[in-house]
Amino acid sequence: MRRSSAKALPHAALATIALLVLLRGQGTRAEDDGPILKNRTFSSGYRFVEMSGEELYVNVCRGCHMGDALGATGAGAYPSLASDRNLEAGGYAVDLVVNGRRGMPSFADMMSDDQIAAVVNYLRTHFGNNYQDAVAPADVHSARR
Repeated sequence: MRRSSAKALPHAALATIALLVLLRGQGTRAEDDGPILKNRTFSSGYRFVEMSGEELYVNVCRGCHMGDALGATGAGAYPSLASDRNLEAGGYAVDLVVNGRRGMPSFADMMSDDQIAAVVNYLRTHFGNNYQDAVAPADVHSARR
């Protein structure tokens, strides 16, 4: 077994390096990485502050489902939301966001009824989805357990 003569970096140093690498990449993006919002908002604390469906998707959902909504596999499996026939039923998407399922957490405590309706409506009208019947905040309220 070979031993490295270099000292191991402390965890805090590794985390700082990783953060710097991520921040440096903020200025560039791949063609299919989705929209860059001009007035980006960032959540502070446990509740999200974004209000539009696009802001919520970009800042919350895109991390797992990717900018093009095609999902990803690797350490976990993140399903595609593009051209998703399951989104035809608005209640299905609302239920998933409110209650979570498998590896997806519940966002019931992190988003208001308006925010959940906005992100569900955004998904249902973008990424090859063309479902025009909008979900209302009252529908979200009814789905909460």
